[in-house]
Amino acid sequence: MNWLTNYVRPKLQALVRPKDVPDNLWHKCTSCGHMIFHRDLEKALNVCQHCGHHMRLTVKKRLEMLFDDGKYTRIELPKAAEDPLKFKDQKRYTDRLKDTRHKTGEHDAIIVGHGKMGGQGVVIAAFNFDFQGGSMGVAVGEGIVSAAELAVLQDAPLIVVPASGGARMQEGILSLMQMARTTVAVDKVKEKRLPYIVLLTDPTTGGVSASFAMLGDIAIAEPGCVIGFAGARVIESTIREKLPEGFQKAEYLLEHGMIDMVVHRKELRATLVRTLSLLRNRTPAGDLVMLPLDIDPEGAARL
Repeated sequence: MNWLTNYVRPKLQALVRPKDVPDNLWHKCTSCGHMIFHRDLEKALNVCQHCGHHMRLTVKKRLEMLFDDGKYTRIELPKAAEDPLKFKDQKRYTDRLKDTRHKTGEHDAIIVGHGKMGGQGVVIAAFNFDFQGGSMGVAVGEGIVSAAELAVLQDAPLIVVPASGGARMQEGILSLMQMARTTVAVDKVKEKRLPYIVLLTDPTTGGVSASFAMLGDIAIAEPGCVIGFAGARVIESTIREKLPEGFQKAEYLLEHGMIDMVVHRKELRATLVRTLSLLRNRTPAGDLVMLPLDIDPEGAARL
């Protein structure tokens, strides 16, 4: 009896007991609803293989995707005031920052790195949407300013990758002031005749889209990403009209001349490398050849 209880029964129970399966092995496409295996999704750079929907990509994965061999050097950003307005709603702002920093492992919603793209030095400032929706506060403004200064110092192009819901309300007017600061910062890059490229991702809205995000020499967007200032529902309730289909989507903005390109994620790096090589090509396309001149009897030179 003990043999049946202690040996046979556990063996049978092990055969029929449901095995624990990690929750993150399969991901559901938010557009078409298909389930995608996590390795297939990672290989496709978070793009649905069934409908082509571009899901959000983490900031570190995006930087690894853009830089040569995924290698880059992060810079330390200036420290900003933690809670300049002593803001509190249902929770203290300092507590929200502490929780988000613990969750993401990042100090704020922006990462600035420099490295090589296609063998050419470049500075990239990328937003982290997981950090309070990529909202722009004083720390993010400091990040954009630092990225612009580094680009000027290194004589390198500046690429900004926004993914933000807009200004951070817990910092009030100070967050809105970053619109002016970041605009001045990118103007300094342009004054040095350095390329300033904006890669618009989902979403790019609010004060971010109303400042540096729409000032790029070239504006590139991922397919289907939302780009705008106010939300579509707010606009409809204000003007009391139905908005066009696809309003504030990348394709709609391309059709109406607001952006320059809509590029699939797998082609983004190659497109950026090609664009930078054209903008920064300082050498002749080929060797200079001296053509011989013939002198006719009347003394006129001709080829």
